[in-house]
Amino acid sequence: MGNRIRIGALISGGGTNLQAIIDSCESGKVDGKIVFVGTDNPDAKGLARASKHNIPTFVVDYSSIIRQYGKDPGAISLPGDFEMQDILSRISLFPSGADSKKKEKFVVTRAIAEALLIEKMKPYPFDLLVLAGFMRNFTPYFIDRINTDPDNPRIMNIHPALLPAFPGTDGYGDTFRYGSKTGGCTVHFIDYGEDSGPIIGQKAFQIEPDDTIDSIKKKGLALEWELYPECIRLFAQKCLKTIKMTYTLDDGKEVNRTVVKIMNGEQ
Repeated sequence: MGNRIRIGALISGGGTNLQAIIDSCESGKVDGKIVFVGTDNPDAKGLARASKHNIPTFVVDYSSIIRQYGKDPGAISLPGDFEMQDILSRISLFPSGADSKKKEKFVVTRAIAEALLIEKMKPYPFDLLVLAGFMRNFTPYFIDRINTDPDNPRIMNIHPALLPAFPGTDGYGDTFRYGSKTGGCTVHFIDYGEDSGPIIGQKAFQIEPDDTIDSIKKKGLALEWELYPECIRLFAQKCLKTIKMTYTLDDGKEVNRTVVKIMNGEQ
């Protein structure tokens, strides 16, 4: 039990991945303990799962913040350490040519919500933050305050597709509509982009001719519940090391990437 870690979790919905992580911690498969569950959705059913296991919970209502900003932007108080241009210069969530007003609204409302999240998390020190169906992208404002050591990221996410294919909110649906023969799920550390962070692990399944979107989601979820606890176990055993690499493309352009290498542990 020497590697027992403290895990914070954020959810938006039913919390089935949360339950898989809870079960893995309680069974000893993962040497860790969930110390809080937070959500952006006051009606998230996963809160009941946390309460059943006596895990503290809290809510930061993103939708309410966004509505309030829409009604009266001047009434919103930004965090004292918020710097708009710094965030905009580093965030990678917007397509080229995105409307500047929409970008500003997104960044401002996210930063307000993220500052509240950080405040709510303060009573519960944690080693790893897992996003278990949390449907909000983070800005550098939040990420940099959690990832205080750039070489040791500690925000983990699970995505319903085989990244880098099909980022976004509907990975299984996008996979199905594209006509892919293979689907799957990915666990990765988050970065400043959308589902673009270094990949930790993946699991795949075959898509049969008679599969539907519902059967694909069922296959995918079963794998998610296996993969996420396994990746958290590797984190707890200090088996995950991020390495910065530079690739040279055929056209001579250099591309920088951060990758995750699985070590033997205690490196």
